[in-house]
Amino acid sequence: MDGRRRTDDEQAARWSGPSGNAWVDTQALLDDMLRPFEELLIEAMPAGRTGQVLDVGCGTGGTTVTVARRLGPESHCVGIDISEPMITAARARAEREDTPVSFIHADAQEHVFEPATFDAVVSRFGVMFFSDPVRAFANLRGAARDGAALRFIVWRGPAENPFMTTAERAAAPFLPNLPVRRPDEPGQFAFADSDWVRRILTESGWSGIDIRPVEVPCTLPEQELVRYFTRLGPVGQVLPEADEQTRARVVETVRAAFDGFVHGTEVRFTSACWMVGARATSASSASASPTSPTSP
Repeated sequence: MDGRRRTDDEQAARWSGPSGNAWVDTQALLDDMLRPFEELLIEAMPAGRTGQVLDVGCGTGGTTVTVARRLGPESHCVGIDISEPMITAARARAEREDTPVSFIHADAQEHVFEPATFDAVVSRFGVMFFSDPVRAFANLRGAARDGAALRFIVWRGPAENPFMTTAERAAAPFLPNLPVRRPDEPGQFAFADSDWVRRILTESGWSGIDIRPVEVPCTLPEQELVRYFTRLGPVGQVLPEADEQTRARVVETVRAAFDGFVHGTEVRFTSACWMVGARATSASSASASPTSPTSP
């Protein structure tokens, strides 16, 4: 319990501090880069679905607002995220774009939702950071009505996503305190093992589980590449702590490491992900224990 609480506290501090602020500062860049996933997620939602939709790990609200617009005024979308600066940005976005959605600043693993409220639960890269994923998805199941759809996108492994690890691999010789990604800990690639994802969903009370690989072409402007890798990811976390000379060497070395992805004025790469779907089981089957399974 203490270990889980420590992990939860670390995640809250990270996403309500520098990492959350970095996502807010690069919101427009990330919106454009991640838009293909947003479209995939919306296309995967059941046709004709209306009512209440929950967007888990909603970040700055891009997916929440897009889903609300796609479903129309008969539906209501709610975004939840642990990051206070992201939720603040999401609320400002919804007001600016005049879209009637709601946002909750909370940890979806622990938040006490009104039972059997949502007709659909969605997430774009927002569910890989739970300290106890079975507990988290059981909590989401309790918030879903019987028959509700679950749809989310997560990353496959780092070997299939070389763009996502290029910066840290190139910067490692200069930044000895660079965070190490561990497959058994919350993080970007925590759901890389599809069998692990299936087990999580089964034990938390979801059924009809469908996990499909998707490869998504992504782009960002070449002129934004340095800002991208110096603000986000493991390098973005520790680079501000380095001295000026080290920062300059890191920027030069890492930028060169991305040359293979640069095509004129664009950076192009393919993202390897899982598109995951499931259905809420009957209430009698949804009482799965929130005890975590053994990590793979």
